[in-house]
Amino acid sequence: MEYNEIYEKILKEHRQVYERVSQKDMREFINEVKAHDRIFLIGVGREGMATRAFAMRLMHMGKEIHWIWDDTAPSINKGDLLIATLGDGCIGHIDYICRRAKEAGAMIYVVTGSPSGSTARNIADKVFFIPAAVYRGKDQVVLSFQPMGNLFEQCLLILFDMIVMIIVDETPGLSFEKMSVRHRNVE
Repeated sequence: MEYNEIYEKILKEHRQVYERVSQKDMREFINEVKAHDRIFLIGVGREGMATRAFAMRLMHMGKEIHWIWDDTAPSINKGDLLIATLGDGCIGHIDYICRRAKEAGAMIYVVTGSPSGSTARNIADKVFFIPAAVYRGKDQVVLSFQPMGNLFEQCLLILFDMIVMIIVDETPGLSFEKMSVRHRNVE
């Protein structure tokens, strides 16, 4: 397969996913992110990397952000938001974390390509469905010629970036210039 053919197919898949994303569901997700100052995040593998990138931008906005796996993460409590990305909707150790966080009173928001998965169905308070092919997914999504969960992981990163841009645009006094002041300065 040639370079041009590959990128054209990938761009076509992305367009199909973005056209199918529920704007209502995305708006609900944005509103919850905006409403919470203390947010915990969790994800694994490549989707975890996209989620960490989102966590970084939320920190740049001035929110108190914690990555569940970090040793410095404090206890999660009532009023906190846990954003869990689970491509297939049921990853054992993330399911466990979501259950413990829910018991502690946190709101659980699952971002997934498979809302029929057990964590999304049985634990999440809210679900943001990204209709992109995901590894071991079972729901109706945009299929991909790419391996495993590539399409979901790519769209997750870009959708999270779009969400950050929307929040910045809608938040008085917040700008990318102000966010850049919070960028790590010990690189």
